[in-house]
Amino acid sequence: MSDVHKLIVDVDTGIDDSLALLYLLASPEAEILGIASTAGNVPVEQVAANNLNWLALCGAPDIEVALGAREPLVIPLRTTEETHGPQGIGHAVLSDSGRKLSVRTATDLWVDLVREYPGQLTGLVTGPLTNLALAIRREPDLPSLLKRLVVMGGSFNYPGNTTPTAEWNVSVDPHAAKEVFDAFSVVPAHRRPIICGLNVTESIEMFPEHVRRLAEAAGSTPEEIISPDDGPDVRSSASNSVIRHMSDAIRFYMEFHREYDQGFLAHMHDPFAAAVALDPRLATLKPATVDVETESPLLIGTTVADWVGHWKREPNADVAVSTDPAEFFDRLVHRVGKFARAVG
Repeated sequence: MSDVHKLIVDVDTGIDDSLALLYLLASPEAEILGIASTAGNVPVEQVAANNLNWLALCGAPDIEVALGAREPLVIPLRTTEETHGPQGIGHAVLSDSGRKLSVRTATDLWVDLVREYPGQLTGLVTGPLTNLALAIRREPDLPSLLKRLVVMGGSFNYPGNTTPTAEWNVSVDPHAAKEVFDAFSVVPAHRRPIICGLNVTESIEMFPEHVRRLAEAAGSTPEEIISPDDGPDVRSSASNSVIRHMSDAIRFYMEFHREYDQGFLAHMHDPFAAAVALDPRLATLKPATVDVETESPLLIGTTVADWVGHWKREPNADVAVSTDPAEFFDRLVHRVGKFARAVG
């Protein structure tokens, strides 16, 4: 087994955040020390409930789940139930786990863990960067204490998915994103944050065939078929509980993408970032100086990358510029399928 990666995961769960958590739980080299919940796809209380309930469904250890920011730093919160469903998990319905939230806040969780494991902890953020920005305000040395940061966010030389130029996670809290990227300008080159933006994550297109393969790998019956011809009330009858709930969540996501003329598919932004957190070689990376627009009404939330040094500032990020989607999905199917088979 590869060296163990100690992780703090900050999420706004979220359909693709859910699959990112499953990917990490299914990866033997991943040790999740804590999960920070932040408002984004849905309000923060629902995000935290989703995290606790997924952990319970998967029979995961009692991983600490902390409640984080309810609002962005400056602007009002926007959520996106039309994309992820009223509870953030599509058509899936998770039972109340009965598990309890941490007595620590998400900010405390970030600060305490980086101090406890200096130079050992990888941070993965697949939602707005609010919690991390607040943690850096409390512990300015956090960027230097963290082993590495991986962020799903932004869009580089590529259209946005929330405004013509802005990606969702950064758009929800652009001020937090700017604070974080600025703060990480102090880290050495080998520890620069990895940013997985839409320019790469929208190539991670999940189709019904991927869900069928996952169910097959899990030994689930009957064959799991998500069809664009299904009616709105169709739900999975998979014998495997993980596959059944995951399939119902993904079905909603595919229906959303089809409604917005992107095809009957689902962009799996967050599981890709999770995979990169465990193995950065999955992406081709290019150093850049990344900043975020926070003032312009037209461009707020836009991530801007200086690739060639126009700003006379050192690179503060490694931006993912390409990947092999087939390789990613092979890993996803193998890991999550095997994990789901063990859970039952």
